[in-house]
Amino acid sequence: MAPKNKVEVLIDGRILTLSGYESEEYLQRVATYLNNKIGDLKTLPGYSRQTPDMKSALLALNIADDYFKAKSRADAATEDGEVRDREAYDVRQDLVAAQIQLDRMRHEKEQLEKEKTELAERLKKANEELDELLR
Repeated sequence: MAPKNKVEVLIDGRILTLSGYESEEYLQRVATYLNNKIGDLKTLPGYSRQTPDMKSALLALNIADDYFKAKSRADAATEDGEVRDREAYDVRQDLVAAQIQLDRMRHEKEQLEKEKTELAERLKKANEELDELLR
């Protein structure tokens, strides 16, 4: 198990100590994300007049909104990946079927060439026999 990290971060003008098994860089990114969200909310008209509970609720709603949008994008990407995997599988199956058909046609061509050679030899012999008879 990774060691627990503690890092002091600045969130909305207050120094807080975050701890967790994630890296310090990750914990700093989380703090930066929260600061950016809070900064965005502060630009809204009337936000500064809200109670601390309402500000917390708005922050939580914004974070939840980001989460669900990101999850939706991730789900769509996963679904796209699955569709591409199925398409790739179908293409591979088509390729295998085409290779089998090509091998079958090559074999058939070889058989026809052998038959052609045999028929040419038989024709040559027949012509030679006919020439003998006609002499």
